[in-house]
Amino acid sequence: MTTYARTDPYPSRGVTETLTPRRDPVVWSAPGAPGPVPVQSLLTFERDGFLAVDQLLTPDEVADYRAEMERLIDDPEIRADERSIVEPTSRKVRSVFEVHRISEVFARLVSDERLVGAARQILGSDVYVHQSRINVKPGFGASGFYWHSDFETWHAEDGLPQMRTVSVSIALTENHDTNGGLMIMPGSHRSFLGCAGETPADNYKKSLRMQDAGIPSDEALSRMADAHGIKLFTGRAGSATWFDCNAMHGSGDNITPFPRSNVFIVFNSVENPAQEPFQAPVRRPEFIGARDFTPVR
Repeated sequence: MTTYARTDPYPSRGVTETLTPRRDPVVWSAPGAPGPVPVQSLLTFERDGFLAVDQLLTPDEVADYRAEMERLIDDPEIRADERSIVEPTSRKVRSVFEVHRISEVFARLVSDERLVGAARQILGSDVYVHQSRINVKPGFGASGFYWHSDFETWHAEDGLPQMRTVSVSIALTENHDTNGGLMIMPGSHRSFLGCAGETPADNYKKSLRMQDAGIPSDEALSRMADAHGIKLFTGRAGSATWFDCNAMHGSGDNITPFPRSNVFIVFNSVENPAQEPFQAPVRRPEFIGARDFTPVR
């Protein structure tokens, strides 16, 4: 296991699992800070680690973004690019990363005040995009994303030092209770679960298709589920879910005929830029973990 001469506030990828109390705020801005998120909603986010928005995008906007998603996944050059991840069995596109850089349409979405303003309000500073992607999750067998904390990976493999990062998942198709929707354990963001096991070289090449390193044990997940419960998110196209970087979450396979597609954007504070990885031999590529810390304007 790679070690570095610095204190790691959130140890992981060791011999055994560890549980560390959260050392960082959840909402970093002062009470009453301006922004699109109401005060009560910020309190809900702080308590639960997530915030559901019934309608973030209008139907016309959803149609535009879904058309752009289809254009991207149908483009042979983009499919052949390393930023595109395909399902190992069906060979259908699973995800396309860095969409805010390869698409002017999604670049406009990233800088929309409904998004970037909320991210600034939660994180208490200017923000940059640590990661963006579209998740297609087509019907008839698209695989899910196993239980994990995003921060565990971003800390261990990208070098984000603090829990000062927030994600938003915006539905571009309807989220049913049957087509592999997002699940979060409410309140799980208040403790950091350090996972056991080393980080393999070029781990990202495998983990983007089927995660292995950074996965909690069944025993730890059972304890967390007993303590926190599990919330399944459903909603129409245009709805959104904001969630804290350390929230334990995952999604099941989609064996229905109905696709579950979303655009996923990760905002990080400019005061929390990525360093060298805390527990990985090398940095992941920039299309997964950005090294351009320019604030979104």
